[in-house]
Amino acid sequence: MALLKAGDRAPAFQTTDQDGLPVTLNDFKGMRVVLYFYPKDDTPGCTKEACAFRDNFKAFKDAGIEILGVSIDTEAKHKKFAEKYDLPFRLLADTDKKIVEAYGVWGKKKFMGREYMGTNRITYVIDEQGNIEHVFPRVKPDAHAMEILDLFA
Repeated sequence: MALLKAGDRAPAFQTTDQDGLPVTLNDFKGMRVVLYFYPKDDTPGCTKEACAFRDNFKAFKDAGIEILGVSIDTEAKHKKFAEKYDLPFRLLADTDKKIVEAYGVWGKKKFMGREYMGTNRITYVIDEQGNIEHVFPRVKPDAHAMEILDLFA
């Protein structure tokens, strides 16, 4: 599936967060949302990315931007990850892969010469009307949060 692009309508979704609470995209209508997709909880790159969002969380809040992390990990794995690194934002469980597929981030990956299917590290910024505002198809985990904040400074 192809990546979404700026101007596209953000696909609706319904899932749960690390606390088992229901989450839909519609919950954030009227707000700007950073929807960041990452491969796996508690791995080096994913931890750097999550901690960068954590460290800049106040700046995102001050700018009126919600942060949502999405991976195919379970609620329990998300909860452990969020607690271990004191993450102040919601991590969405996509165990059935409906969200990663709808957003075009599930695909072929390569690691150490091996090909496999997985979640690509891609971020979408969704505007207050529910449209894709920005797409980040190549993310540097430790610098990504600032890259987004710089757009809205």
